[in-house]
Amino acid sequence: MRTIRDYQFIADEDRGAVAAIGNFDGVHLGHQAALNLVRKIAKESGSQIGTLTFEPHPREYFAPKSKAFRLMSAEAKANRLEKLGVERLYQLNFNAALSALSAREFAQDVIHKALGLTHVIVGADFCFGKDRTGTVSDLIKFGKEFGFKVSIAELLKDNDQVFSSTAIRNALSDGKPKDAARMLGHLHRIEGTVIQGDQRGRELGYPTANLSIDGLHPPKYGVYAVTVDILDGPSKGRYFGAASIGERPTFGVYKPNLEVFLFDFQADIYGANISVALVNYQRPELKFDNLDALIAQMDKDCAIAKETLNNLYS
Repeated sequence: MRTIRDYQFIADEDRGAVAAIGNFDGVHLGHQAALNLVRKIAKESGSQIGTLTFEPHPREYFAPKSKAFRLMSAEAKANRLEKLGVERLYQLNFNAALSALSAREFAQDVIHKALGLTHVIVGADFCFGKDRTGTVSDLIKFGKEFGFKVSIAELLKDNDQVFSSTAIRNALSDGKPKDAARMLGHLHRIEGTVIQGDQRGRELGYPTANLSIDGLHPPKYGVYAVTVDILDGPSKGRYFGAASIGERPTFGVYKPNLEVFLFDFQADIYGANISVALVNYQRPELKFDNLDALIAQMDKDCAIAKETLNNLYS
């Protein structure tokens, strides 16, 4: 997959794709339906499979101090899109110049002139251009004028629940990773590089791998049964574990993070890239009066997680 950031400087080989347009946060089943349509049209026309998205997310650009909301980082999203067959990722720099383009200018200058897209696929609720004034009807009109085709991917629903990034965030906030997975089409994952923690877990007999969740929508604080993919290094592979997401109130840290204990695992994975999949929410985050009480609860947490994961994957 090739990633294109600047639409004003683009190689001929990167023009002319069929592309879905959107933010694709989470790459949920609705997004995947749009990509299925892209693949079908691209195969019929002999074109590259593309996705047009923006970085930073426009919501981050306009409200940089707002509460973190992203389901996945830009890197995790790119990895997911590549796995789904995307060949050209137009991950355009969202800046003052791009955000100031009118709907017509975006259609003419970006979609048509710069990227040369032959066919674009959008959701039925798609809006674009300055102040999001452009509608699907406008895009169809501009497509006829500038020579690109437009197809509409219908919104997916389940029991009158539209599959959306917002609905997935709500499910995670409620401690319902199974509901989130139903809309995503896969388990919700938090990916990143293992960072140095306070090493308290090692002292307690539970050495953990720590991940920052800065910039990501935090799932409900508490303990989860998880699977962990170590993506590189000598320990590369999939493991079972128990993870705690929260602010570690027992130790007075109050900075959100994720720490995961891998069962029957001894290796040093500092600096490794890992992907933690939330399988089941077990309990809320608690503050303990002493370390003995904390260790006793961790013993129970790990036993429950092992039983859950063995029942699901044995």
